[in-house]
Amino acid sequence: MAKHFLKDVEVIHNRLMSLFGVVEQMVDKSVRALCEQKVELAIEVIETDHEVNQTEVEIEEECLKILALHQPVATDLRRITTVLKINSDLERIADLGCNIAERAQCMHEHPFFPIPEQLTDMVRQSTMMVRLALDAFVESNVDLAKKVIQLDASVDAYNLSVIEELQTLMRQDSDLVVPALHCFSASRHVERIADHAENIAEDVIYLVDGDIIRHRHDLLTKVQFPWRGQKH
Repeated sequence: MAKHFLKDVEVIHNRLMSLFGVVEQMVDKSVRALCEQKVELAIEVIETDHEVNQTEVEIEEECLKILALHQPVATDLRRITTVLKINSDLERIADLGCNIAERAQCMHEHPFFPIPEQLTDMVRQSTMMVRLALDAFVESNVDLAKKVIQLDASVDAYNLSVIEELQTLMRQDSDLVVPALHCFSASRHVERIADHAENIAEDVIYLVDGDIIRHRHDLLTKVQFPWRGQKH
């Protein structure tokens, strides 16, 4: 039974890695569509969403089969439940990528709208968090997972800065209200991508240490990152 279990786990692990790659490309294309006015990339992202949805369901079904057939315990059980949770977060990241792509299509009608520079930095930080979360999972690296959690604070700060700049633009010129709202929505979606990367990092810590740190970051960050929790 152990041999069959390991084989089944390897299959879902490889499928999850493949899903990571697809979702990462979706996020990259969606933000390029937004920032570089490339509508064709937005269309590609939206068309890929069905593939991600199907893969997410298939991975979930395989995990449930493993739980039913092999009844894993301890670390093996944590690994399967972690795959289930990460699988769900990746599907949500893909959805957010589609949402950004849709905003990019709308922004194409306003080619001269000044997209805040902070949004580019925010995108870079969020996509880095997704990549680091993947590395943390592959390497079972708790320190890397903690770094992902640390980076979320800077993404939140970027989001606030983008919102403030967009509010200023809307007050200055009412013609900019519509594109600014699209940009505001896109910024919020990017911030949510970072949140899901943080979720994945939390799951890695659970997988390796067995500790559930969700909603308990103060316990984690008082020692590791004392600056967390400060107002921006």
